[in-house]
Amino acid sequence: MGPSDEDMNYAFTSRNRQTSISGFWMDATEITNNEYRQFTNWVRDSTAAIQLQYGKDVDGRFQIDWKKAATIKWGDKATIEKLNAMIVTPDNRIFGKIEIDPNKLKYHSEVFDLKEAAAKGNEGKPRSQFIMKHDVPVYPDTLVWIRDFSYAYNEPMTKRYYSHPAFGNYPVVGVNWNQATVFCEWRTQYLNAHLEAKKMATESNFRLPTEAEWEYAARGGRSQSMYPWGNYYLRNKRGCLLANFKPGRGNYPEDGGFYTVRADAYWPNDFGLYCMAGNVAEWTSSFYYEGAMNFQHDMNPDIRWNAKDSDPPRMKRKVIRGGSWKDVGMYLQTSARTYEYQDTSKSYIGFRCVIDLSPTITGRR
Repeated sequence: MGPSDEDMNYAFTSRNRQTSISGFWMDATEITNNEYRQFTNWVRDSTAAIQLQYGKDVDGRFQIDWKKAATIKWGDKATIEKLNAMIVTPDNRIFGKIEIDPNKLKYHSEVFDLKEAAAKGNEGKPRSQFIMKHDVPVYPDTLVWIRDFSYAYNEPMTKRYYSHPAFGNYPVVGVNWNQATVFCEWRTQYLNAHLEAKKMATESNFRLPTEAEWEYAARGGRSQSMYPWGNYYLRNKRGCLLANFKPGRGNYPEDGGFYTVRADAYWPNDFGLYCMAGNVAEWTSSFYYEGAMNFQHDMNPDIRWNAKDSDPPRMKRKVIRGGSWKDVGMYLQTSARTYEYQDTSKSYIGFRCVIDLSPTITGRR
């Protein structure tokens, strides 16, 4: 890990060191608008099914009848009138148009905090003390396209980027760290429910990559290279740019995309992963601390902090990696690290998921 060349900004937050990483699978691309929309649609349909009582109570929990939920007619006025709790209030409607309130789309998260349970002094405490429950709004913040850039006209992206089918295979943005985390939780439950129905093993556990895992994947086996494609340049021998970033002094479309591009654009690295540099920066699960490289373990290095809403901003910093479409080339280096606050969404930050390899695959004979 760490820089293969000079530390350009002399921050010294990334040190050169050798580490070992357990095997894992990673998404070939960043999570796209189409993939994330499946999540928000699931939350929408499940919320509506609960309000319409499409299901039954089982052991104190409401079990949704998904066959019946699939018949919900969102364009039917009679159906919409039964879902007042999900609809924008009359004073928030434009020309009286009845629409779903995105703020009402919340995913109920329940996670067991293994690190807290393993902490010294917590032996013998009730399991319930380590179960974290909270509701997370899941709809992306589409206003980031305007908020992130002062004195710039980006309203069309606000109106179309997440909803228009033309951007379906582009990376989702406007998703904060909390939303990316619950997407992984939902994806885990969604897949395991399918595997359980097929009477197959349910060991899947999607999550965000640690900072070390992300860098290992980005390097693609090139341990001493500055970029996922090697050294030392951002162009190939024909002069073509190798990633989506901000070339020169602001010629954004020179690399083929004014803003983001398709999640599978450009050549993948040697691990078959697309856009590990540029396009959108990516959330990791790691807590950002300037001196983290000096004390992390050399086996699966990781530093985490489950920040609460009441914690100071400094404790909410999460590592982002990879650089984005609006960044200069320095941030595309595999060792470049920076941060953003976990409750903040940006038009240039997305994410991808990883899943641990099965012990039967990683174990030696």
